[in-house]
Amino acid sequence: MNNKIYRHITSDGDARRGEVTTAHGKIQTPAFMPVGTAGAVKALISSDLEECGAEIILGNTYHLYLRPGIEVIKKMGGLAKFNSWNKPTLTDSGGFQIFSLRDIAKVTDEGVKFQSHHDGSYHFFTPESVMEVEHAIGADIIMAFDQCVPYPADEKLAQLGVNRTFDWAKRCVKRHNELLEKEGTDYSLLFGIVQGSTYKEFRTQSAEQIVSLDFVGNAIGGLSVGEPKDEMEEMLVHTIQYLPKEKPRYLMGVGYPEDLLMAVSHGVDMFDCVLPTRNARTGYVFTSEGPLIYRNADYTFDDKPLDPNCDCKVCQRYSRSYIRHLYNQKEITGIILATYHSTYFYQKLMQNIRKSIESDCFDLFRKEFLDLYSTNGKR
Repeated sequence: MNNKIYRHITSDGDARRGEVTTAHGKIQTPAFMPVGTAGAVKALISSDLEECGAEIILGNTYHLYLRPGIEVIKKMGGLAKFNSWNKPTLTDSGGFQIFSLRDIAKVTDEGVKFQSHHDGSYHFFTPESVMEVEHAIGADIIMAFDQCVPYPADEKLAQLGVNRTFDWAKRCVKRHNELLEKEGTDYSLLFGIVQGSTYKEFRTQSAEQIVSLDFVGNAIGGLSVGEPKDEMEEMLVHTIQYLPKEKPRYLMGVGYPEDLLMAVSHGVDMFDCVLPTRNARTGYVFTSEGPLIYRNADYTFDDKPLDPNCDCKVCQRYSRSYIRHLYNQKEITGIILATYHSTYFYQKLMQNIRKSIESDCFDLFRKEFLDLYSTNGKR
């Protein structure tokens, strides 16, 4: 297994500036990955994502497995070719669906039985089958199958999640290596996931177990699932000390701009979240002055752009009034414009974070960003 995919460039305190190399190209870190659950970032096409500065997007194994199906993606040359992205991709393993679809999923030590939300059919995921699906999808970075428990979780459930995550991780590594040997490549890069809910002793146990398997990268899972933000930071700080500095660190499912800045300050390299795109589709965008609920009547006659400090093509041309009008008329153009802006905003934030680390002024950048963001934001 190739363990040399991360190149450290510089640091400012614990904040890290680096680069991850994949088969489809390099990713500058810290990086935020737009989420394309079913193979597409909703309301955007590949050229939009490129304009916004995205270098990697995320797809979901469970959803892609159901539709369009693995055979379609495989025969079309893999996910990056299928969706005409042709840059790095990452696939989640379906472990988060154990949490989010727990009402229609049954978990055992062997794997998880899901009931399709499309047609009610049943499907059984095991660590081995997940590796086979992720290899068929052809993502550059693939995630080990894990059990993400809900918050709050009692000690028994949290410990069970840790135990299963480790057992499944070992099975994932074994099947992954078998598939690499069969394929004759080292194309797919397998990351492990640390669980443990909000129990420090379980986080320690899980981190040590996952690190012992020598994945090329390590992820922190099971956070941002309902716990208070101070507890999320406490668990992150506790966990990250056990993760190797020479490998990329990925905080899954996070999040708000202030959360990204917090996590970067502790040494996280990679993030993903549906937040910027999902919220944009419901009338809520992120701006340098804070969240803006652009669907509100306050903006009926507002000729300012969504973000006066943004240089994206949406803010250079369209007003809040017009985008609000489109949204309230259920015109898809309004959602496209809002999604483009929020995606650009997140990528620009990551670019500025990287520059501030390079310039040894991350703490100052974080303070100035949050001073403007929290003071003037209209929720």
